Amino acid sequence: MACGAAREGKSDTAALELLPSAPRKMNESKPGGSQNPTCVFCRKNDDCPIKYGEKKTNEKWNLTVHYYCLLMSSGIWQRGKEEEGVYGFLIEDIRKEVTRASKLKCCICKKTGASIGCVAPRCKRSYHFPCGLQRECIFQFTGNFASFCWNHRPVQIITSNNYRDSLPCTICLEFIEPIPTYSILRSPCCKNAWFHRDCLQVQAINAGVFFFRCTICNNSDIFQEEMLRMGIHIPEKDASWELEENAYQELLQHYEHCDVRRCRCKEGRDYNVPDSKWEIKRCQCCGSRGTHLACSSLQSWEQNWECLECRGILYNSGDFQKAKKHTLPNTNVGITDCLLEESSPKLPRQSPGAQRKDLLRQGSKFRRDISTLIIELGFQIKKKTKRLFINKANIWNSALDGFRNQNFNPSYTIEIAYVNENDHFGKEQPGSKQEFLSLLMQQLENSPLFEGSLSKNLSLNSQALKENLYYEAGKMLAISLVHGGPSPGFFSKTLFNCLVYGPESTQPILDDVSDFDVAQIIIRINTAATMTDLNSLINEYYNYLELIGCLRLITSLSDKYMLAKDILVYHVIKRVQAPFESFKQGLKTLGVLEKIQTYPEAFCNIFCHKPENLSTKILSDLFTVHTLSDVQALGFWNSYLQAVEDGKSTVTMEDILIFATGCSSIPPAGFKPTPSIECLHMDFPVGNKCNNCLALPITSTYKEFQENMDFAIKNTLRLEKEENSHFIGH
Repeated sequence: MACGAAREGKSDTAALELLPSAPRKMNESKPGGSQNPTCVFCRKNDDCPIKYGEKKTNEKWNLTVHYYCLLMSSGIWQRGKEEEGVYGFLIEDIRKEVTRASKLKCCICKKTGASIGCVAPRCKRSYHFPCGLQRECIFQFTGNFASFCWNHRPVQIITSNNYRDSLPCTICLEFIEPIPTYSILRSPCCKNAWFHRDCLQVQAINAGVFFFRCTICNNSDIFQEEMLRMGIHIPEKDASWELEENAYQELLQHYEHCDVRRCRCKEGRDYNVPDSKWEIKRCQCCGSRGTHLACSSLQSWEQNWECLECRGILYNSGDFQKAKKHTLPNTNVGITDCLLEESSPKLPRQSPGAQRKDLLRQGSKFRRDISTLIIELGFQIKKKTKRLFINKANIWNSALDGFRNQNFNPSYTIEIAYVNENDHFGKEQPGSKQEFLSLLMQQLENSPLFEGSLSKNLSLNSQALKENLYYEAGKMLAISLVHGGPSPGFFSKTLFNCLVYGPESTQPILDDVSDFDVAQIIIRINTAATMTDLNSLINEYYNYLELIGCLRLITSLSDKYMLAKDILVYHVIKRVQAPFESFKQGLKTLGVLEKIQTYPEAFCNIFCHKPENLSTKILSDLFTVHTLSDVQALGFWNSYLQAVEDGKSTVTMEDILIFATGCSSIPPAGFKPTPSIECLHMDFPVGNKCNNCLALPITSTYKEFQENMDFAIKNTLRLEKEENSHFIGH
């Protein structure tokens, strides 16, 4: 039969996109004729490549087809070469197939021309390709190019559905119900990855067979096999971004500009003469700043040099003195290129653009300190801005509303505008993004989503689960890190290890139990001296042990340790499994969780430990002087820092930093912009948190300077704290 022969004779080459070298006798419209011809199979004039494939017209034979209509027709197969006919399908074969289809009526629209039939045994349904899409038929663009009607189409079978809440599509991030349907698909390799069918199809068209893979684990083989089975067309072509001409040309350019404050070169900042004192040396960390050797007193090009911004980041990371220096590789590529997110390697072939990127990535490997890792994550941030309107008296709800807004994209640059509910004129005040993120992390740490004193674990809050707040908390934390927020610093080692290695590989400790009664049960069982004491305890707590599923047969006194361990694992890990999974999904925002799991040692310090205490040297080095300032005032400033560190002032080092920047600690990726100092003729200091600028008063005596600094900083922070204190814990 022709139908059977078609399925047997079609080859995978039929799925190839039209090669650029093919003769240009196929055009989207016929000159001089109809400007929007109809497809000879479906009789529609729609031109939608994602839904119907490329629409082509053969001028010589006055014949127009949709690629998918042609490819899926049951009575035709590819007998010619790619450049013959239409995609290798001969014109005479196409006409015969059109004649055959004209005798078949579509079971959906009831019109003739139904060239596609369901391959299920004894199923006689025929339909047009667009009608099949509308009725949710499945078309497999692989093997024999089979088609299945709505009654016989393949489905995804999920053994058990433990998802009570909606989950985000990992492509568009819109929430969907995690139930496999025609329009909702689940990844075969990652149980928590769900997609819209339309999102998958658009991504497959753009990525092609070489880059289309699971968005979570990067698997391609298993993922593609399942997506083909479920009717996703994966064209055998290069990714759309690889086909753009000179797409990566800018990565091969030198940065040649002297950025030091006082350039000594009379020929200008762009003057560059190799092997001389006027050769431009790039920053060894970012590659996007430069200096003439003479302008920075460098004796040779081999000497290391960092720009001011990178030097501040390295110092703040705590590894500035002990960091091993790296020289630039002997290449035209800047270090910035080595810090870009690495995409997965291609399969069989590579475009010239991809080959250039691979050469770039073979450069020197930088040490993976936390500041570098967060800078890498920050490369995702686009220049497009999104303004968040924040009520400073209710940070949590304001942030929640902003992040849940359908127009919010976590990769957009965030701008903050502070508003006041009681202000009937609707005035807005520009706000500091890093101050907002710092306040938000304080709210998160003190929220009922976590339990514990210093080292916190997730709590079990049914209302928060219902409102999907655990997901939002993970999302907030991820956004805060990538956008330059502070270190969280309040995670327990157990919670962090669960995120990195999985709950099944993590053993909690007694300190993780914040419930006093549960802790007492564990202690009493662990310290039972005899079998009689142990059995007595089991009888005493029988109902509790039965409720949490920890009843076990006790045959010896040593079994008490396993019983105590079971209670501990249940209370700390199993009890909060639903909040943990939701929180984990939120933390995947902007690829943060994947980065944490790849470099756990670097992230452990900022998640599980508070930043080191500020000192005179740290603050002195942190603030730069950008304008000509009063020498005496700067001397007073250094003396004031030392007095604060020695406890001779009513304020602390953290108070000074909050007053100037809104943050109580230095963020892992440093401040943007770099904190600065200026001296002005006024009585009291002024902190500009948007610019991280601290204006110092010019006074005649140090005593007056200290009194004015103490008074302004202490009272400003007190007023702010009074406004916000009753909202802590929302």
